[in-house]
Amino acid sequence: MARDRKDPAAEPEQKPLWQRMTWLVLIWSGSVLALAMVAWLLRQAMNAAGLAAP
Repeated sequence: MARDRKDPAAEPEQKPLWQRMTWLVLIWSGSVLALAMVAWLLRQAMNAAGLAAP
């Protein structure tokens, strides 16, 4: 008879929820910060070109 044994090395160990959520928040925060930097740089370039809003 063959037994259904799972190889522990076959399935990667899942990290705790708090650790996965921390990574999610860090990646999200980094992307928001990067978008804010791009928007600020575009605004600076537009102001330098004389396209400032009234």
